[in-house]
Amino acid sequence: MKNKGSGGLVYSTEHGTMCPLCRQPQTECVCRNEAPKGDGVVRIRREVRRGKEVTAISGVPLPAAALAAFAKGLRTACGAGGTVKDGVIEIQGNHLDTVQPLLAAQGWVVKRAGG
Repeated sequence: MKNKGSGGLVYSTEHGTMCPLCRQPQTECVCRNEAPKGDGVVRIRREVRRGKEVTAISGVPLPAAALAAFAKGLRTACGAGGTVKDGVIEIQGNHLDTVQPLLAAQGWVVKRAGG
């Protein structure tokens, strides 16, 4: 009997790239759809990247797909662009005052981080 974590199907012409852990297509992966574990506090901070301000939001307890959809709603509310990188939502510009009440309305504990 083969060990589930060793080798196996990595690509299928029918489904594309397969998850090596749960052996499902990447779009239907069940092992990566879990919310990241943290301390339960959503932190927002202002950063400067390449000379421009960015609002960074970390610790949001959502799986990757839901996090991307939630980030889109935040970007729309702020009227700005942005992205999600490694579980951190980045919104172009300084939107701390706009984002904080939106996160608190979700029932999360929100703290401002940084100076």
